[in-house]
Amino acid sequence: MPGEGLHPLPHPWTVRVRLGPRMTETKGGPGGGIICDQSQRPDFGRPGQCVHRSPAMALASINELPENILLEVFTHVPARQLLLSCRPVCSLWRDLVDVSTLWKRKSLLKGFITEDWDQPVADWKIFFFLCSLRRNLLRNPCAEEGMASWQIISNGGDHWRVESLPGAHGTDFPDSRVKKYFVTSYDLCLKSQLVDLKAEGYWEELLDTFRPDIVVKDWFAARADCGCTYRIGVHLTSADYITLASFEPPPVTIEQWNDARWTEVSHTFSDYPPGVRHILFQHGGQDTQFWAGWYGPRVTNSSIIISHNMTRTLAPSTAQPEATQG
Repeated sequence: MPGEGLHPLPHPWTVRVRLGPRMTETKGGPGGGIICDQSQRPDFGRPGQCVHRSPAMALASINELPENILLEVFTHVPARQLLLSCRPVCSLWRDLVDVSTLWKRKSLLKGFITEDWDQPVADWKIFFFLCSLRRNLLRNPCAEEGMASWQIISNGGDHWRVESLPGAHGTDFPDSRVKKYFVTSYDLCLKSQLVDLKAEGYWEELLDTFRPDIVVKDWFAARADCGCTYRIGVHLTSADYITLASFEPPPVTIEQWNDARWTEVSHTFSDYPPGVRHILFQHGGQDTQFWAGWYGPRVTNSSIIISHNMTRTLAPSTAQPEATQG
């Protein structure tokens, strides 16, 4: 099978492969360099006539390179181009692109894993893409841009407001990088964000077949001198906004004269139904003393992250991103 029994490459090979406007380069065995122009797509079964920089300047096929060198070349090709441009060229390239060794190498190169990584990975290709896409999908989670990116659902009392940590009768946040928070008033204040997963780069087969864990977190705190009630609701919805899975715990009420400690709320969606295309995140609350001003719960550092973990056990995949994803 391609990719098995690989050995360290001798030096100095220099291989350059052109895919459209991009050039990728890697090094391997002795003998010079290869330039392969993918803009002139070869016929099926003849994946590229390339110029071999030897003293005789002889023409050679890139497929004459040992498989371990081809794998090393592919390690440096952007992942989407590997699947959308390289994989369809011929059966050899298809098999090399599908081998798990390639995606484990790419994961190591990107820093997603370390040399001593010992955790089981069901599908290295999917693992690589999930790690590449991994980030907080909520915008402006720590109020650095005021109320930007948030939709105000309820703006009761004296409305939502942004304050700087630690705030009056407050405490420092556990992460010193967080500098601000949103605060509610004496009547119900709620705000939300709707995340479009396809717009964020997650294609349908990835979501429906593999259903990676979706980790939702939020932080809230009360003022020490005033009680409050905190609320959160998160819904996974279909393309037409039908709710497929939800996290909506009972409201949390904090009594007056509390320690103003920041509390983390966390929930992981696993093995949810297929068809998830959006995530609706909503939180807020109000104070319990009905004091004018901003005495309700404080919230900050909210996050929605698609994990590289998958609860479901699946056979190895040929899943690939849609061409429209770039």
